Amino acid sequence: MILVGELRDPESISLALTAAATGQLVFGTLHTMSAGQTVDRILDTFEGERQTQVRLMLSECLKGVLAQRLLRRADGRGRVLALEILVGNNAVASLIREKKTFQLSSVIQTGKREGMQTMDESVQGLLRAGVISADEAALHLSSRDLLPAGGAAAPAAAPAAAPRPGPS
Repeated sequence: MILVGELRDPESISLALTAAATGQLVFGTLHTMSAGQTVDRILDTFEGERQTQVRLMLSECLKGVLAQRLLRRADGRGRVLALEILVGNNAVASLIREKKTFQLSSVIQTGKREGMQTMDESVQGLLRAGVISADEAALHLSSRDLLPAGGAAAPAAAPAAAPRPGPS
């Protein structure tokens, strides 16, 4: 198992992909807002024929992408994880090879049976459970239309929002 603190340059990405292609389990981090952006950031690091080679390697060895955000809890007691999950399956591999990564969000939406989840689904689940406020959800949803009618969490027993501590 190999952990790469951050995949920030072509050399570290190339080394990680080469290790993964040889059967090593490789974990790496990138600063992106979504699973699709993560794949694009890896690919956009390279140009021309090298990008074509990286597309092929990534399509063959990608097991998954987790996009994480920490949201403020409604009770004011810290933060809670919202998580987008992309599982590397045949459809994902095909989209990467065919330069159609803009369609990855559609694969995530239809991939629930394989454990996939959109960021919107994660945020909505936290809102429904009363863990986050509607205001916090609105900051992280792709559209305000995804908020429930009235913008409030469904559970009546959701904890009241406590004053937030200073900047974090």
